[in-house]
Amino acid sequence: MRNKVVVITGASSGIGYALAKEFASKGVRLSLGARRTELLEKLKDELPGTEILIQKTDVSIENDCRMLIEETIKRFGQIDILVNNAGISMRALFEDVDLKVIRQLMDVNFYGTVYCTKYALPYLLKTKGSLVGVISIAGYVGLPGRTGYSASKFAIRGFLDSLRIENLKKGLHVLVAAPGFTASEVRKAALTTDGSQQGETPRDESKMMSSEECALHIVNAVRKRKRELILTFTEGKLTVFLGKLFPSLLDKLTYNHMAKEPNSPFK
Repeated sequence: MRNKVVVITGASSGIGYALAKEFASKGVRLSLGARRTELLEKLKDELPGTEILIQKTDVSIENDCRMLIEETIKRFGQIDILVNNAGISMRALFEDVDLKVIRQLMDVNFYGTVYCTKYALPYLLKTKGSLVGVISIAGYVGLPGRTGYSASKFAIRGFLDSLRIENLKKGLHVLVAAPGFTASEVRKAALTTDGSQQGETPRDESKMMSSEECALHIVNAVRKRKRELILTFTEGKLTVFLGKLFPSLLDKLTYNHMAKEPNSPFK
C-alpha cells in the first residue's frame, strides 16, 4: 500500500481515527475529512511521517464531498482507496421520533456515501482502486429503536453491491465492512426523538471490539480485496446466519437483546 492515496470520511474519532492510523502504518498518503478539523490536526500530529491532507467536511452537504475529492486530486493527483466511514446513529421508537431525525440519518449515512462515491469514482476506476463502505450489522438485521440507522445501512449495502456489479469488468474493488458493536463515540452522539444527542452510551464500551482492532480487520480486507467483512462471531456472523435461516427466531433474540439496554425505549 506504500504511497497509495486513501480518503477517509469521519476520520476525527472512533473507527475513522483508527483507520487513519492503521493505513498510515502501511506508508500511504492520507486525505482526511470530518467536521471537527481540530481533532484531525491532533491526529496529524500523531502521524509525523505521513503526508496528510485535512479537509473540513460535512458529508451531508454534497459540495463538501465534492471539495474533499477535488482537494485530494489537487494535492496527490490520484485516489486509490475511498473509505466511506462517516455516520451517526439514533435511539428512539419510530412512533415517537421526529421525522427530521430519520432524514438526518439518511443524509449523513447514505447520501454522504453516495456523494463522496460519485465524485471519487472516476479516479478509483483509473487506479482500479478500492471503494469501501463501513456499515454495521444493522445493515443486515433491523435493530429496534434504530429504524433510521438500519434503513441507512441497508441502503448503503444495496448501493455498494449494485456498484460492484456495474463495474464488474472495470477492476473496481468494492468492500462492504460490517463491524459488530465497536467502542466509539457513535452511541454517545446517537440522536433521540427530538434530534438531540443522548450523551451517554447505554452499553459497556469496554466489552466491545476496539476501534483499533476493527480498523486492522478493515485494512486487511482492503489489502486482500474482499467483497464483504462481517466482524465478531456472536453479534456479527451468527446474527447474519440466523437471519438467513431462522428470521423469526432472530427477531425475538434481537428484541430481547436490545430491550436489556439501560433505559431502553421498549420492553
